[in-house]
Amino acid sequence: MTLILDEVTAASPETSPACSLENYLALPDRSMDERIAAARQRLGSTAVLLGHHYQRDEVVRFADFTGDSYKLCRAAASSGADFIVFCGVHFMAESADVLARPGQQVILPDLNAGCSMADMAEISQVESCWETLEHLGLAGETIPITYINSAASIKAFCGEHGGLVCTSSNARAALEWAFARGRRVLFLPDQHLGRNTGYAMQIPLNEMAVWDPWALAGGQSAERLASCRILLWKGHCSVHQRFLPSHVDQLRAQYPGIQVIVHPECRYEVCQVSDALGSTERIISLVAEAPAGSTFAIGTEIHLVNRLARRFAPEGKKIVSLDPTGCLCTTMFRISPQHLAWALENLAEGRVVNRIQVRPNIKQWARVALDRMLEI
Repeated sequence: MTLILDEVTAASPETSPACSLENYLALPDRSMDERIAAARQRLGSTAVLLGHHYQRDEVVRFADFTGDSYKLCRAAASSGADFIVFCGVHFMAESADVLARPGQQVILPDLNAGCSMADMAEISQVESCWETLEHLGLAGETIPITYINSAASIKAFCGEHGGLVCTSSNARAALEWAFARGRRVLFLPDQHLGRNTGYAMQIPLNEMAVWDPWALAGGQSAERLASCRILLWKGHCSVHQRFLPSHVDQLRAQYPGIQVIVHPECRYEVCQVSDALGSTERIISLVAEAPAGSTFAIGTEIHLVNRLARRFAPEGKKIVSLDPTGCLCTTMFRISPQHLAWALENLAEGRVVNRIQVRPNIKQWARVALDRMLEI
C-alpha cells in the first residue's frame, strides 16, 4: 500500500497477519521491550533510532540520539546507518529525508504522528499569500522564512523564493540574514516565535502584522502589509499556546524565587513575564548549569519537563511544569512501543514500513533553504 501525503510519499507493505500493526496494538506496552531490544540487535548498525525530546519515556529510552528535530536530522545524516527510524512527527521525518545521504531510508513508526503547527500552513495558502504580495508589488522586498516545524513543501517554497529555514535557537540570526536582503519578512508558520524574536531585535509590535490564511487578503489592508516589517503567519503550537501569564503569577506566589523558563513558541505575554526563554536544548542547558537547589517552572511539553525533574532531582533541583494540568503533545504521543516494535521487526525481516520520501523537486529546494540556514 502506498499513501500520498502532500509532497511526501509514505510507503507501507502489504501486511500479512504476522506483520500487521493491529496485532501489535492489542498487546501491552511492557511486552514490547524485549522485542524492541531483540530487533535492534538484529539490525545492528544498519539502523539508527532517533527520539525527540517530547516523545514518551517508553519510546525515547531506546533512542541512539535524543534532541530537537534539527539536531536529530543532522545526527542521522552523519551516521553510517542505512535506515533512520524517527520517533517524532512527520515534518521531522521529511527533514531527515531531505538531509539524508543517498541510499538512506527514513521510517516514521506512525504515519498519523503529525504536527498541528505545521498543518496550519498549507502550500496552497502560502502561494496565495505570495500572490497577494506580488500583486501589491511587495514580494520583491519580502524574504520568506519558515520555522523548521513546517512541511517540506513550505521549506521548498522558501528556498525557491530566496528565503531559508530557521530553528528556535537561530531565528534571530535568520531574521538578521533576511533583513540584510529585504525590507520585510514573511515568517511561517509560528506567529509567536516570529513575534518574540522580532521584539527581541527591537522591532516594535506595531511593525508586525498577522496574516490570517482564512481571511480575504490575510485580513490586512494593502497599507498595513506595505508598512509592516514582519508578516506573521497565523499559526501556533497547541502545546505552548496553552501557557498563560496567570500560570507564571500562580507559581511565583507558590514558590518564591522560582525561575520561569519558557519556549519561544509561547505567547508574547508569557515570554515577557518569564525569566528566560529558549529552545529545548537551551532549556536543558540552563537547568543543568544552575546551582544545586534551584527551582524552575518550565513552559514546554510535559514529557521533557518530567524527564528533567527526574534527572536533576539528585542535585536538589525542583522542576515543575508552568501549567500544573500538564501539556501533552498528543501527536508526539501517538508513537507507542507497539508502533516502534512493529516498524523494527518488519525492518529486521527485510520489510520497510512507513518510509517517508520527499519528492525530488521539493527536496531540491528544501535542501537549498536548509543549506542557507547552515551559512548563518
